[in-house]
This record gives sequence, structure tokens and C-alpha cells, in this order.
Amino acid sequence: MPLSLRRGRVTAVLERLDGLARLEVDGRACVAFPRLTGPVALGDEVIVNVQARELGLGSGGFDVLYGNLTRGLDLAPDPGAHVMTLPYSPLQTAVRFIEEDGELAESLAGMPVVCCSLHSQVAPACAGIGTGVRVAYVQLPGGALPVSLSDSVRALKARGLLEVAVAAGACFDGDVQAVGVASALAWAAAEGFGIVVCAIGPGVVGTASRLGHGGVAAANAANAASALHGSPVLAVRVSERDVRERHRGVSHHTGAVLELALGQAAVAWPAGLEAPDWLVAREEVDVTGWREACDGLRLEHMGRGPADDPWFFASAFATGKLARRLVG
Repeated sequence: MPLSLRRGRVTAVLERLDGLARLEVDGRACVAFPRLTGPVALGDEVIVNVQARELGLGSGGFDVLYGNLTRGLDLAPDPGAHVMTLPYSPLQTAVRFIEEDGELAESLAGMPVVCCSLHSQVAPACAGIGTGVRVAYVQLPGGALPVSLSDSVRALKARGLLEVAVAAGACFDGDVQAVGVASALAWAAAEGFGIVVCAIGPGVVGTASRLGHGGVAAANAANAASALHGSPVLAVRVSERDVRERHRGVSHHTGAVLELALGQAAVAWPAGLEAPDWLVAREEVDVTGWREACDGLRLEHMGRGPADDPWFFASAFATGKLARRLVG
């Protein structure tokens, strides 16, 4: 399992965002996480991980800056940080964990927890929740690990639809860091958030198994929410392709989540779409106006947008609306 590392020079800085820089290194697309590797500038000598591009991966087909030899050496850790994220890996970094600061809530007291199996469900789900309630996002392992890679999270924060992003487990570079999903939920409850939205990061582990992808991560979030006396709400993965071809519109990953969920999870279903007979425990939600509510947000699922796969986004929107309805 060798790393594929290569030296190069930054030949273009295309975009600087909060926690993320999009670059070209020797003319090839590259992303950098400045909070991890330090600032980057034109002409810097860097080391990049080129393996994803060389393997021809779609969603991860770009290089990742591994180290900046010009201005990224001898960086000091954050003050007070002493617990490692990505421990014992070449990228282990000391950060402050939320479990070290203050008390975690013993109970979620019914707080709704939206459980998404794909990152592309996060934006429409938060649009369905709307404003007027504090929303936290918890990123779960299974897709991209750096929270700062998500353009959707940045857009949701800018719109006031999301307040904080938590990196849980192996994820890193969030606003705060949690050991796992359970403590992330308990922290959000203690901090007074009204709803938590959980999902894997952008991209997905393509195992082709019904027990892979983000389904298992969504089930883990639902189980943690149930155990802590919260109200898990499952975002059903509806696909226009599946509407036409199989599963009566519902991905088989959704079935796996329901089977793995040990507690009772609410299931939102967009009104106006025929539901499969096996999805008995569902609550229909009016999704009128979902496109307008999502205007300006990043809506893309496997290269398809609202015009190509409308029910996918409408279903996630319905989940947010149902979660908002459950807020006490």
C-alpha cells in the first residue's frame, strides 16, 4: 500500500476558500488544506500525492498537497492541542477534541438527527430545515475525510442554514473535532443546537456492496441518535434512474440502512411520488417550492442536477422539513 508522492512547483493558485486552496502543480489540478500543511503560494516547492489521479478516479481525480517544502515546515500545533487526529499515519496532527472541553449532554432529549447516506443530500436537507433553528453538521467517515473539501458546507454557512461543521472519527479539518458520532451529537445537544445533519464527506467509497457506501455510516448515526434519546430521521436515497428501472425509485442502500437501524427512525417521503410497497414506515411531506428553497446551493449527485434527478433532491428536502417539524 505505498504512497505515490511526487515533487513539484505550484504553477497556479486558482481559488482560495476557507480551509481549502485549489491549485495547479506543474499544470496538474491539486487541492491543499492550509490549516494542515500551511499556506501555499505561487512558485512554492511542494510534495503532492498523485495516486488518485494515476488510478483514474472520478471524484478524486486530482492531486493532494502532502507537504510544502517552501513554507510548510516546522509548523507549530494549535495551542493546547495534544490528541492526534489521523493517529499514527504520516499525517497525524494534534488538535483539540470537543470531549476535552466542557460536559457532553447525557441525552439528546428528542433532538432530530438527519441521517444522510450521501453528501449530496446535505444541502437540500438543510434547505428543508430552513432558518430559525441552530443546525450542526457532523461529517462521518466513508467519503472524503477533510471537512474543508465541501463546497456545500461553505455555501450553507454563507446562507445561514448551517452554523458549525464537526469532524467525527477519522474525518478532520472541521470547525471542531470529535472522537466519534455519539460524542458529536452529545456535544451539539449540550451547545444548544436544535438539529444535527449527519453525512459522509464528498465522494464515496465505491465498494458496490449494499453494506458499503454511506449507508452504514447513516445507520451508525441513527443508532447513536436512538441510544442517546434523539429522533433519527432517515434521508431516503431516491434516484430518477431507479424510478425508471428498478427498486421503485429507492436505492437498495436505503433498505440496508433501515435493516441496520436498531431503533425507530422516521422516514420522510416526498408527496407526489409513488412509494415502494416495502417502505411502510414513512411520512409523506409536501415538497412544494423545494427548487426555490435550494436556489443558489450546490445541487449535484453523481454528475446529475435537479433537472436530471429531481426526486433525489426533493427527497432530501423532505427529510429536512420533517426534522424541522420534530423540533420541540
